[in-house]
Amino acid sequence: MRIVFFGSPSFAVPTLEALRAAGHDVALVVSQPGKPVGRKAEITDPPVASLAKSLGMLVFQPPTLKDDAAFARLAEARADAFVVAAYGRILAQRVLDLPRLGCLNVHGSLLPRWRGASPVQASILAGDPITGVSIMRMEAGMDTGPVYTMRQTEIGDEEDSASLGSRLALLGADALIETLYFLEGEEGRAAIPQDDAVATYCPKISREDARVDWTRPAAELVRKSRAFTPWPGLFTTRRNTRVKLARLSLEVGRPGAREGAERPSPGTVLEAGARVVVACGEGAVAVATLQVEGRKALPAADFVRGERVTAGEIWGG
Repeated sequence: MRIVFFGSPSFAVPTLEALRAAGHDVALVVSQPGKPVGRKAEITDPPVASLAKSLGMLVFQPPTLKDDAAFARLAEARADAFVVAAYGRILAQRVLDLPRLGCLNVHGSLLPRWRGASPVQASILAGDPITGVSIMRMEAGMDTGPVYTMRQTEIGDEEDSASLGSRLALLGADALIETLYFLEGEEGRAAIPQDDAVATYCPKISREDARVDWTRPAAELVRKSRAFTPWPGLFTTRRNTRVKLARLSLEVGRPGAREGAERPSPGTVLEAGARVVVACGEGAVAVATLQVEGRKALPAADFVRGERVTAGEIWGG
């Protein structure tokens, strides 16, 4: 099958690799333009563009798909299908109408749950026990199209967005190849409409979303730590300085966790020694790794010594 592939981050890489391994003709790879990275602000391609160029594939990285020049380039490819995996831009209806078999999207959730830009993070934040991938026929609406194929998987208790996203990327690649096999065969495969009445939505995540609100329950903050790893990572403030927090775990039996006991104010440091334990709105969390912005990440004990952290000080606010 002749295909134009749209993708940008690491999540999309297994799908591109699977298309090639299955023998499909990937006529063009469309990816986001490179962005400045690091202190030297070197322009760096997204993972999909980098892989495609290393393989000698044709790569197209327009700043927008809304102009006629970009549309003409996509039309010239004369693809049977467009495949989209975390490309990062919405496709206009005239683009969706180009390929004869339509546009397929590899989405990282069990639709209609978690339509939107951050399905992997949303499933961890919500405490979902199960998630998965959906291969959907794209429509003008945000992730509203009918679904050809689903694969589900359990979410591990310690799993973060990096590890879960990697697993879902492989599941999605496999499900896409199966879907294409049936679409080009004589048996075909019908797409099943989604139930809009039970749909949930997840927004694009910003760096500010990662600020810790210590009034929230400890269990929620632990899930947020997992969901926002590796990006953007949780942070709080201490003496007007931003401190990144990693590897949060639930602290059981602390005064702030017992019903009826005297509760310290949320954000109070309960323990500052070999560990850092902080009170939350309900319960408390232990933080394993801390990092003053612009400096090296340190284990809790080293951070306490170097920054002279004391029990009783209050973080955040």
